[in-house]
Amino acid sequence: MTDHTTWLTQDAFDRLKAELDERSGPQRAEITKRIELARQEGDLSENAGYHAAREAQGMNEARIRHLTHFLEQAQIGAPEVEDGVAAVGRVVTVEFDDGEREVFLLGSREEVAHSRHEVLSPSSPLGAAVIGRRIGDDVSYALANGRSITVTIADVQ
Repeated sequence: MTDHTTWLTQDAFDRLKAELDERSGPQRAEITKRIELARQEGDLSENAGYHAAREAQGMNEARIRHLTHFLEQAQIGAPEVEDGVAAVGRVVTVEFDDGEREVFLLGSREEVAHSRHEVLSPSSPLGAAVIGRRIGDDVSYALANGRSITVTIADVQ
């Protein structure tokens, strides 16, 4: 059975919680006020301000639902894994056949804004291939074009 837990740093969780609070509080109230003001202008069928505000309301409510569900399911921290094993929350370095290296954080896309590394999802082809593997292991994964590529895990931090 595949583990679908999303792990977040405390910082990422706090940022997303603050965004949820802003969207469900002040931002929701501001959009509601814009809709009400646009309604007072009369004919809603040709009222661009009303339609724009309703669209903003829909996008805001969708983001609120997403954040609420996401934060309810998320775990703070990282799973317990021994040193040298690729896992969520770890920075992984892989080496290609030509000697080129790629360094990435294995984690949620919500970590992207504050990571100094590229962030790869554990469900991405490369992310899924390296999870649970150790330094020195060769792993293969399928590219988007259907070809397979093999990389060596050079480092895990």
